[in-house]
Amino acid sequence: QVQLVESGGGLVQAGGSLRLSCVASGRTFSSYTMGWFRQAPGKEREFVAAINWNGDRTYTTGRFTISRDNAKNTVYLQMNSLKPEDTAVYYCAAANQLSSRKSEYNYWGQGTQVTVSS
Repeated sequence: QVQLVESGGGLVQAGGSLRLSCVASGRTFSSYTMGWFRQAPGKEREFVAAINWNGDRTYTTGRFTISRDNAKNTVYLQMNSLKPEDTAVYYCAAANQLSSRKSEYNYWGQGTQVTVSS
């Protein structure tokens, strides 16, 4: 069992930056692929980025950077050049393999709100 808690969301102006963090409980964090997804109002939850267990492989959709610190049981999402369309609830999740598919992720956090104003 893995419990995930996101933080770092908030209100930012377009062009600004935020860094999201996700802290995992449990001693097996380093064995999981970690991913970030987001869901805007009225839209499907969509993949943003993923990183494999030791951080040497990542999979992202564009402007954001994912990283992890296994000593701290934490995965990060660095978001730069934010746009209003990046507004969404951002979720971290854990999976057994590197994937962009929601169905591959077994554990999910509660999410953190990111709002980008124009």
